[in-house]
This record gives sequence, C-alpha cells and structure tokens, in this order.
Amino acid sequence: MAYIFPFFTAFIITYLFVPATRKIAVQLQVVDQPNQRKMHVDPIPLLGGLAIFIGFGITVILFVNITIKVLAMFVAGSLVLMIGIIDDWTKAHGHEFPALPKLLVQIVSSGVLIYGGFQITGIRGYIFAEQTAWYLPWWLGIFVTVIWVVGLMNMLNFLDGMDGLATGIAAISSMTLFFIALIQGQDALAILCIALLGTCVGFLKYNFHPAKIFMGDAGALFLGCILAAISIEGAFKSATLFTLVVPLLVFGVPIFDTAYVMFRRWRENRPIYIADKGHVHHRLLSIGLNQVQAVTFIYIVGLCLSLLSIVIILLY
Repeated sequence: MAYIFPFFTAFIITYLFVPATRKIAVQLQVVDQPNQRKMHVDPIPLLGGLAIFIGFGITVILFVNITIKVLAMFVAGSLVLMIGIIDDWTKAHGHEFPALPKLLVQIVSSGVLIYGGFQITGIRGYIFAEQTAWYLPWWLGIFVTVIWVVGLMNMLNFLDGMDGLATGIAAISSMTLFFIALIQGQDALAILCIALLGTCVGFLKYNFHPAKIFMGDAGALFLGCILAAISIEGAFKSATLFTLVVPLLVFGVPIFDTAYVMFRRWRENRPIYIADKGHVHHRLLSIGLNQVQAVTFIYIVGLCLSLLSIVIILLY
C-alpha cells in the first residue's frame, strides 16, 4: 500500500494535467511541425514535459521527505526542463537552438546533483571472501558522474523519435529501478521510482501512437536527469565489479541506440549531433514494421534487459 498511493497519485495528476499543457502549447504555437525526417503528418503540441514535471513534483512533495538530495534533484531537473522548453519553443518557431548552451546547462545540472550528494564514487568487491571497496579519485568520480548524467539525458532525448518510445522506456527503467531499490531496502528511493513510473504511464496514455502530445526536449531531459540521479543513488550505490553492468542493462535500449547511431555517423563522416532517420526504430520501420509493432518490439527488448538486471542483483 505504501507504493500504490504514490503510483496512482502521479498517474492521475499527470493524466489530468496533460490536456492543460497541450492547450497551452497550442495557444503559444509550441508544436512540432512535420517534415521529411519526422513520422507524424500533422502538427503535434509539445510541452508534455511540463505535465511530467508537475505530476512527478506534486507526488514527491506529498509522499517523500524533502531532503538536500531530493531538493538537488529537483533543482537539476528544473534547469534542464527550462532549457528544454526554450529549445522546444525555438524549434517550433523555425529556428535552431545552439547545442552549446544546452550542454552547459546539462553540465551545471550535473554539478547540482553532485553538490547534493549524487556521485559515483567506486565499487565494492571481494578478496579471499572478504568485502572491500575501490574508490575513485574525487576528480574521476566527478567526471564519471557528469558523463553518466549528461549522457543519459541525451540518450533518452535521442530515443524520443517515435510515439511512446522514450516514455515507455523511461517507464520500464523506472519500474526496474523500483525493484532494485526494494531489493536493496531503499524505501524512499523506491517511492521516487514508483512516482516516476506513475508519471510516465499517465503521460503515455496521450503519447502512445497516435500521439496527441510530445514530451519534447524538456520532458526527455527532465526524465533523463531524474533517472540518472535515481540510478546513482540506487543501482550504482552498492555496485560490485560484476553488478556494475546492472545500470547499463537498465538503460540498455537508449545506450545501444546512441552507440549505434554515433558509430554509424562517425563511419559515414557526418556530425554525430545532426539528427537523421538512422536510429534503431527507423531501421525497424524500414524492414516493414509499423510504429506500434516497432515500439512494442523495443519495449520487449527493454523488459528483457531489465529482467536480466534484476536477476543479477538477486544473485549477487
């Protein structure tokens, strides 16, 4: 019961706020216009990230003690949400928002998380059946943390190219981190995970094909930031040399998709930050699957990787 109420609270609040944010997006003309690279044929309102932020934020305030870490998580998430909204507004009005300011804000948000206590510090291990730990130098720990947070935000954003895809993968990741938190006895973290899951499911009702609203860069960056913080506090917190693979499995779909796209663009001598139709979901469409089939297939892959990560946690 301790987790049912946060889930349904987040679900209901998000579900109820989406129509309002959709209306605001239409009034402000913050809509995603169709083009040759995109799959939709009609303009789709953005600003779904605002509903995600509100649904998750209100739920956390109601069910979680507001600690320095929770506050840092929301400050970091708010920063990337705001730069994402600016980016979405700029693109909706026919202009390209520079990549550098967005990257700098992402790095600053990573710094806020680190200041709040979210940092990858090292791993545990066993030597002759005795537990020991290997700690990273402070500068390397900060560097690795920034790379993880910024990387995950952008990987989830890259994946957001098909109706319901990024939202569903974020939901699967949240659910997996929820079970990992339960296994590790992290009750407060489990509530954060289940609240994020409820938020994603509430938004998915409007975002699955045919989508009525997109989360935009704002939503993808916010979800990526929160998931990165939760994974650092959960999956990374007590990682051993073997279970270090767990967070990589939890986010296996966006990690693989990004690695594949970056390698292909590098091989073709094209800038890695220029969007195209070469992501995994585009490849699935090219072999004859429709959007629902492609997204469902990727969901199944994500669920299998997540299940494997839970098995590893239970065994080790």
